[in-house]
Amino acid sequence: MKFRSMNSNFLTVSSWTLASRVLGFVRDITMAALLGTGPMAEAFLIAFSLPNLFRRFFAEGALNMAFVPLFTKKLNNGKETAHLFANETFVMLGTILLFLTILAQLFMPFLVFAMANGFWGDERFDQATDLGRITFSYIFFISLAALISGILNVKGKFMVAAAAPIVLNVMLIASMALALYLDVEISLALAIAVPISGIMQLILVWFAAKNIGFKLTLKLPRLTPDVKKLMIIAMPAALAGGVVQINLLVGRQIASGTEGAIAWLSYADRLYQLPLGVVGIAVGIVLLPELSRRLTANDQIGAQKAFNKSTEFALNLTIPASIALIIIPSELITTLFQRGAFDQNDTNYTAMALAIYGIGLPAFVLQKVLQPIYFAREDTKTPFKYALISMAINAIIAIGLEPRIGFMSAAIATSIAGWSMLILLWVGARKFKTAIRFDTVVYKKILIILCSSIIMGFCIFIAKNYFEFLFNHSMMKYLGLLIIISIGLLTYFFSKFVLAFLFLK
Repeated sequence: MKFRSMNSNFLTVSSWTLASRVLGFVRDITMAALLGTGPMAEAFLIAFSLPNLFRRFFAEGALNMAFVPLFTKKLNNGKETAHLFANETFVMLGTILLFLTILAQLFMPFLVFAMANGFWGDERFDQATDLGRITFSYIFFISLAALISGILNVKGKFMVAAAAPIVLNVMLIASMALALYLDVEISLALAIAVPISGIMQLILVWFAAKNIGFKLTLKLPRLTPDVKKLMIIAMPAALAGGVVQINLLVGRQIASGTEGAIAWLSYADRLYQLPLGVVGIAVGIVLLPELSRRLTANDQIGAQKAFNKSTEFALNLTIPASIALIIIPSELITTLFQRGAFDQNDTNYTAMALAIYGIGLPAFVLQKVLQPIYFAREDTKTPFKYALISMAINAIIAIGLEPRIGFMSAAIATSIAGWSMLILLWVGARKFKTAIRFDTVVYKKILIILCSSIIMGFCIFIAKNYFEFLFNHSMMKYLGLLIIISIGLLTYFFSKFVLAFLFLK
């Protein structure tokens, strides 16, 4: 794959991810207006987080990080060998997920308690249990869809896999509209829409794979040597890849003791997940098969160039986004969420959490750049060890600070744990030598990005104070946010242009 093509793939995945996240905001804005941060909102958020948590392990963790390198090697040995391996994995994964789904139905109260023990004894617990039984089957469909998406990504077919998540947000928005029309409980409609969207995503990527000659069929599962090897590699990869979610789980436990806190953290999480998803996920999806291909061919220089380009791409959008989240969190939350059942108090707490998550954003994104360095070499044990350390740091800080500062300790712990994980990954990756070296030009580009972001931050800080009066009006706040964002974008890209002209001649 040429590096120009790599850039194109970054943009393809980023664009579709951005479209999905924008629709996700429409979904969250609608939910905030209709449900606020009340019991039904928190019950659905916990119910939805259950399959989402497992999705991060099975789909984005084990499959994306363990399956892709192995499948890439198999593909080098011939399409038939790769097809057989993919089909065996598909059947085995489906069998495991089916048993997991059945067990979850039986033990759903225990899962809800594990997610939010603060719900115990009030109406939120029963509501979350009922909704969780409906939403959990989503994990079955979306994980199988993720496996097929991995096949498409290795084959360089990124568009359909990147576009598929849009289905979830479209279905959730449609379910709320239908619930209002039929006068039924909104949280119930949302829960039903979740597994339906999973089925639709699976169908979409299945047909896309079929069109490139990878038709996956059902048969009896077999623990072949290849599948066994995948499982051995996948188990630590699942934890390493889902460390952020585990840290968020600790946060939800702490937050569940304060009414409304889970919703505050969830809405803040959704907002910082926009740049994380657009940049971090795009980098991880494109970089892993690229590194696997080049390392399989023993192309160390090509692997280094892919790493450099991924780092530059990640920082180019992440650093300014991080600074913006830190400087204008209140303006963002006021404009996007404050309406209907979502009041000023909700805005204040959500904005505080968002600013803290913004501090950790660069770390979360850069993890997506460094982890493929390990996974492309089938090294999942090292990130696993780092994940354990990171989780310990998160738990100690979150639990230790909670008596002093309350639920906000969860957000602080998540960001600190994120930076800890990044430092560990960077130090550990030094053993790979050439692969993580930056050339002189990349160092200059990183410095330019940092300087341009600081200039941008200074400008939006001034703009925020100057146009503060606009945010006191329900309609003018949209204009205020547009002005601030426009000033930020103009100053950032103009600063980059000038600095690049001066230092990259």
